[in-house]
Amino acid sequence: MKRSIRVLGLVMLTLSLPVLALAQTGGLRYSITVSKFENKAGWAGQWDIGDAWGTIMTDLLNQTGKFIVLGEKDMRQEAMAEQDFAASGRAAGGAKAPVTGQMTPAQLLVKGAITHVQDTTASGHGGLNVGGFRIGGAGGKGEVNATIYIVDSTTGQVLASKSVVGESTRKGLDLGYSGAGWGADAGGYQKSNVGKAVTAACKEAVDFLVAQLPKIPWTGTVAQAAGGKVYVNRGSRDGVGVGQEFVVGEANVIRDPDTGEILDQSVNEVARLEVTQVKEKLSICTVKSGDAAAIKRGMMVKLP
Repeated sequence: MKRSIRVLGLVMLTLSLPVLALAQTGGLRYSITVSKFENKAGWAGQWDIGDAWGTIMTDLLNQTGKFIVLGEKDMRQEAMAEQDFAASGRAAGGAKAPVTGQMTPAQLLVKGAITHVQDTTASGHGGLNVGGFRIGGAGGKGEVNATIYIVDSTTGQVLASKSVVGESTRKGLDLGYSGAGWGADAGGYQKSNVGKAVTAACKEAVDFLVAQLPKIPWTGTVAQAAGGKVYVNRGSRDGVGVGQEFVVGEANVIRDPDTGEILDQSVNEVARLEVTQVKEKLSICTVKSGDAAAIKRGMMVKLP
């Protein structure tokens, strides 16, 4: 019996949904977090489709190498709860204790809604039954429609939106085992095609988000300027590499006098920088051209 269960477990693992991998392309990165997608389709199953969407999209965003992917809202709330517990004096102190004021803020927010779910998956139990093992046919179609939004966390403005569709018509086997008061099914049950459709829709959504990056301004700030070196608050985790060039200067911000909304933002260039050393959260630069003496802490850094 135990061996049969192990064999069945291996079959289930083999037939499980593979994670779609995207090539790491590097480049300058943005911090981003995914909010739970609302299930406006009214679909109900053995699992929460909104939670599944957030989990899959978070993973796919991380695989692109284009983002600093932060935990979803519930995970960040758990982290804050641990920080509060550590600060309460009821936990052991020391270097391993979580501290407040260190959480990475999200520059971009991803939100949306699942608007339609179609599931016509069929599971056949006729098939072959040998020694308690059941092998039958399974197939059908799953389709998931969703609308996604990418939001600037500073302004709350929707930067881009898109409706995405994921489909799955993959057919497979319905494998199961029953005997001695114990039974299980593997593959081909109702959630399979919908789950695969969610993954396909998430991949389309992530491809769309990556395509928007060239339209989103990437900036940094001078943390320190001393000894002929300029320290910028962007490092390897942000995709900065040795040899990267930046423009540095005072930020010129034009605001709407009625609402205070930022209408335009530019940099009054005083110098150009070249990155000579990169740490996780910091880049050390030298002045390639311009007035090195004019560079001050707090100045904006941007791409040329």
